[in-house]
Amino acid sequence: MTRVYCQECGHQSPRESKYCSKCGALLEEGDTGAETTVRFSPDAEEREPDTAIHEIAGEGVSLVVRSGGDMTGESFRPETEKTTIGRHPSSDIFLDDITVSRNHALLIHRDDAYFIQDQGSLNGTYVNHVRVETQKLSDGDQVQIGKYKLTFIER
Repeated sequence: MTRVYCQECGHQSPRESKYCSKCGALLEEGDTGAETTVRFSPDAEEREPDTAIHEIAGEGVSLVVRSGGDMTGESFRPETEKTTIGRHPSSDIFLDDITVSRNHALLIHRDDAYFIQDQGSLNGTYVNHVRVETQKLSDGDQVQIGKYKLTFIER
C-alpha cells in the first residue's frame, strides 16, 4: 500500500487521504514521500516573530491568519469574553472550509489570559502542532483549525 507523508508533521497516511489524520494539514497530491531527507534548522523556532504579522495585528490581542484559503493576512480581534470560531455563518471568526466544524472552537478571555478550547470538532484544534482540548495561549503561538493556520498575537 502506497502512503503519503504530511509536509507539516511527517505522519504517514493512506494514499487516498486528503488531510493528515494527525495534524489536519492538507496532503499534497502526488507527494509520495520519495524524498526521505527532512531539512531542519534548529534556530527556526527561536527566530524573532515575523514583523509583518505584528504590523497586521496592531496593538492588543488578535488572531492573524497565516495561511488557509483566501484569508491570509486577515486579523481578528476578540471583542467579548467568548469568541466563537467555526464554519457556521454566525461564528465570530467565520472559517469557510469543510475541514472546519460548524462550532469548532472558542477563544476565551479569563483571568487576564486567553485560552483556546476545542468544541468537539472532528479534525481537532492544534496549538504549536499539538492537538489540544483547552490550551492557554501565549504571544506567537501557532493555532491550526482545519486548513487554517493562525498566529496568536498579544501586545
